[in-house]
Amino acid sequence: MLVLSRKKGQSIEIGNGITVTVTQIKGNQVRLGIKAPPEVPIHRNELVIEDHSMPGLQTVSSK
Repeated sequence: MLVLSRKKGQSIEIGNGITVTVTQIKGNQVRLGIKAPPEVPIHRNELVIEDHSMPGLQTVSSK
């Protein structure tokens, strides 16, 4: 796993056309903005884990 430090407003690029930006830091919570092509699914990890344990639950993809 690659671990990077970023400050508010700073970004990282992942592959072709995927940008992750730190948009807000409040206490121990960090808000990220993710810009990606429409064909790249983006899911919160806890929803994916829940989806595997609960048949019929669909994950939400947000861009």
